[in-house]
Amino acid sequence: MVVVVRQERAMRTRRVILEAAASVFDEFGYEGATIGEVVARAGVTRGAVYFHFASKRELAQGVVEEQFVQNAIPERACKLQEFVDTGMVVAHLMPRDPLLSAGARLSLGQDDFGDLNGGAIPGWIARLQSLLEEAAERGELLPHVVPADTAWLVTGAWTGVQIQSQKLSGRADLERRISGLYQLLMPSVAVPGVLGSLDLGPDRGARVVAEMADPGADEAAAAGPGAEEEVEGRRVG
Repeated sequence: MVVVVRQERAMRTRRVILEAAASVFDEFGYEGATIGEVVARAGVTRGAVYFHFASKRELAQGVVEEQFVQNAIPERACKLQEFVDTGMVVAHLMPRDPLLSAGARLSLGQDDFGDLNGGAIPGWIARLQSLLEEAAERGELLPHVVPADTAWLVTGAWTGVQIQSQKLSGRADLERRISGLYQLLMPSVAVPGVLGSLDLGPDRGARVVAEMADPGADEAAAAGPGAEEEVEGRRVG
């Protein structure tokens, strides 16, 4: 019992350190960030930081990887809706979650410390490719769509939109721009019968995040986009 309590405490401390580090990396970048600032924001000892992370680089890697162990996107009957939801949820959370924002900054090489082996980018490509492969098995994709290539291209397009939104509006329009990206791309990916059911609205990410916070609040959404009430301006046909 004592061991379990200690493990839980260690996990909580690690999470607090990662959240503090994310805010520091997001504000100062990799080069400007210091372990001392992380210690101050986390409210822990320097020894506690080094117990979990041997170096600043390892701490940055932890920030990048942490986004993949956070809230999972709800599963959908339609895998292409799940594919869209993944991008829309990140678009909603990125201006609000330092872990995602810092992960993007670290992954995109905006600082002179190397690229952390691509940072979060390979992980997002792999996640989207898996969803597209499932969508293909269910007959949701047009015949020409290659899941690996499409995942790579969509990740690149999403990243470009994010960078441009950050530069021009401080990400204030990110959800609207990402919604526009999907409205442009999905007709080239989805079979017509599925395309007409996809919810691509700019508030899609916010609604899915609310569902994640209260899984029982939207049983229709969990059952698949075909079961949700159609809302004007949120669907494309």
